[in-house]
Amino acid sequence: MPPRSDDEEFDLGISLESIAAIVDAARAVQEGEESGAVAREEDEEEGLDAEDEENMDEDALRAFIADLNEDEQASLIALAWIGRGDYSGEEWEEARTLAKERNIRDPSEYLLGIEMLGDMLEEGLAELGLSLEDADGS
Repeated sequence: MPPRSDDEEFDLGISLESIAAIVDAARAVQEGEESGAVAREEDEEEGLDAEDEENMDEDALRAFIADLNEDEQASLIALAWIGRGDYSGEEWEEARTLAKERNIRDPSEYLLGIEMLGDMLEEGLAELGLSLEDADGS
């Protein structure tokens, strides 16, 4: 995708803050250790085990994605496809349109099934000339 000028507005269809939250949560869920679940399992014989803790994290991520509107969900899917190399940044609108048309029954299930989802979303942003650092407004 050609570099954007600073005054050129690009509509992702979802906020960078939401993407940053999803990237962090997806990495924690898919890597396991990030959630602190492994350390907790070693320290506690009874109570909440590592699997329950990971499921709680995953359930929260699934709920977050499910609460997004259809456009936001389609944008996330398209971003993951771009990050995975299925589409280029120049094909953003095509990827987003296709993500909407496919009418994926459970977007959270689909997205969490993508290996290294956090990395794919971040790569997709980079392909579009954006960064998670842009999410904090600096």
